[in-house]
Amino acid sequence: MTRERIGPPLARRIALAAQGFGAKRGEVPAGKQLLRTVRRLQLHQIDSVNVLVRAHYLPPFSRLGPYDRADLDRLAWGPKRERRLFEYWAHEASLLPFELHPLLRWRMAAADAGAAGWGRLRAFATERRAEAMALLERIRMDGPLAAADFDSPKGKSGWWEWSDTKSALEWLFWAGHITTATRRRNFERVYDLTERVIPAEVLALSTPSEQDACRALIERSAAAHGIATAGDLRDYFRLSPQQAHRAIEELADEGILIPVEVPGWRHAWLHRDARRPRRIDAQALLAPFDPLIWERNRTERLFGFRYRIEIYVPADNRQHGYYVLPFLLGDRLVGRVDLKTDRKAARLLVHAVHLEPEAPDGARNALADQLEAMARWLGCTVAE
Repeated sequence: MTRERIGPPLARRIALAAQGFGAKRGEVPAGKQLLRTVRRLQLHQIDSVNVLVRAHYLPPFSRLGPYDRADLDRLAWGPKRERRLFEYWAHEASLLPFELHPLLRWRMAAADAGAAGWGRLRAFATERRAEAMALLERIRMDGPLAAADFDSPKGKSGWWEWSDTKSALEWLFWAGHITTATRRRNFERVYDLTERVIPAEVLALSTPSEQDACRALIERSAAAHGIATAGDLRDYFRLSPQQAHRAIEELADEGILIPVEVPGWRHAWLHRDARRPRRIDAQALLAPFDPLIWERNRTERLFGFRYRIEIYVPADNRQHGYYVLPFLLGDRLVGRVDLKTDRKAARLLVHAVHLEPEAPDGARNALADQLEAMARWLGCTVAE
């Protein structure tokens, strides 16, 4: 069978449209589009870095423009009647729509059996299970608790120095016994029993087999990508090659995934419902953890733009800066800007701007407009 050949410009536009870029802003209030945006992307990655603003707040801003961050807080951690999202390990730590809960129960079951999750946590599924169950019982009796609320060794901080209590709680979280009830001001996770956080009607949804769940996750990944390689599709929800291969085969047999050729790509797939816009007029600053660009090889394939986050690079060795956001203009990534929010002074600090050699003449002015819009959204002004 002859495969359709799709050139790189169209592949870019398909990918951008699938990710929610290019639509006119302001036609519907951003708050009303917020949940729709999360559902389109399937998840928002959570990251502890707060140099500019928490990472999960940025993808909606990039697509919708200014919105009230409290609306996302309510969807994620608000009263049960308002909550529509839950936290779990999907791509990385993520906020996900409730409808994905059944599709990730196989991963919870694997963690409960000691077959998933970081190695340091797996002992709590077996020989140290009683310790974790004791913590679970305390949460059951006392209500929502953070790791700091338990008696544990003092002076430990950061992922690499988790206490035994924190590790046991995180295993309970991986295994689905508890979930995030809320986040404290320092963004510390507060745990509660899953059944006290996630609505009963969600928990009552039937649990698909692992194979059926992975098939559904790959289909969702394909819709969020528009066009993708098998590796792209697998990476979105961090599935194994075996899980992804079988799911892709089934979706291809049903005509949901269509094999296509894209120069320089290997085994490209097009979702049958993907839009093919003739033009994309986007202007957006992208978080390092935005799903459009978090797979760096895909970013380079789509945009010819090599992007690496340099937070963990020694300052003298950084090429572009500490917390660098790519700038999307039209259907191209045309620059990058190193940003920091000075909250005390209410200023948006622009440490560095680097435009790509092929950036159009109006790129600097368009970037300035986006920086002004971001500053207003964050309640500050751009530092002179």
